Amino acid sequence: MITADVKLILKKQQYEVVGNHSRVKTCHWTKSDLRGEGGCYKNKFYGINSHQCIQMTPTFVCNNACVFCWRDLRYHTQTAMENGIDEPNDIVEGTIEAQRKLLSGFGGNEKTPDEKFERAMNPQHVAISLDGEPTLYPKLPELIKEYKKKNFSTFVVSNGLLPERIEKLLEEPPTQLYISVDAPNEELFNIIDRPIIKNAWQGLYKTLSMLPKLREKTRTVLRFTLIKGLNMIYPEQWAEIIKLSNPIFVEVKAYMWVGMSRERMEQLNMPLHDEVKEFAQEIAKFADYKLIDEHEPSRVVLLMKEDFEGRIMKFD
Repeated sequence: MITADVKLILKKQQYEVVGNHSRVKTCHWTKSDLRGEGGCYKNKFYGINSHQCIQMTPTFVCNNACVFCWRDLRYHTQTAMENGIDEPNDIVEGTIEAQRKLLSGFGGNEKTPDEKFERAMNPQHVAISLDGEPTLYPKLPELIKEYKKKNFSTFVVSNGLLPERIEKLLEEPPTQLYISVDAPNEELFNIIDRPIIKNAWQGLYKTLSMLPKLREKTRTVLRFTLIKGLNMIYPEQWAEIIKLSNPIFVEVKAYMWVGMSRERMEQLNMPLHDEVKEFAQEIAKFADYKLIDEHEPSRVVLLMKEDFEGRIMKFD
């Protein structure tokens, strides 16, 4: 349950709270796309319309306390959700209305074409990744199903610590499933991710070993976050993670020195795009993947075994 004082903090940070535990925040790239200044890397890599994408979370808690997290961990770290679990349909309706409210100021903006604004008022994509660990929401498959009923693409980003929850997504797979990996081995994982549950690395490893099966149902992605001076080492170990999980895509991206992470990290921990690209190519060499695409403003590159025609998805 989001308390009144936390709601006030979230309002100041331009979040819209939906129900008891969900929230929406307009992505920088959604605004950028509306102003005609370019979309996010998901637009370049996969064809997602940034101005039609909702960035949301069905929970504000996480079972990791990552050292690089931009969130305020005082209100964020918890092993499970408690009380007042909202229904998926209510969350879907609430997040769409919240997105419309957050973007309403773009109507009449001279930099925003009327046609693009109207499309933004009818979102088509949802990134279930904003805040917290989405698999802690016990009705995540049902939530994905409700978004699908409205013809949304669904991008779910998980830390993979709860393989039993990941396995349930076989019942209702998202369009694209991300597993975030922030370390190439257990020792660094415990330093960087700082899990608050037991056997977290073992849970992540089990999830990674399940990805080849999940790949039959959804587009699987590994997301590696690189932190300069901390985890940009052992490219061969990163490659072993890729070999284990055999994902369709691997996104290698820079840690960004933003939010509350600035109290725990230094600006020097944020690698440049060229440094991300160089290290990603080292990983790719050991994994037999190739660098297929890149988005320099986001400091992210895309690795694949081979590019394929369906990578850029088509939407009405």
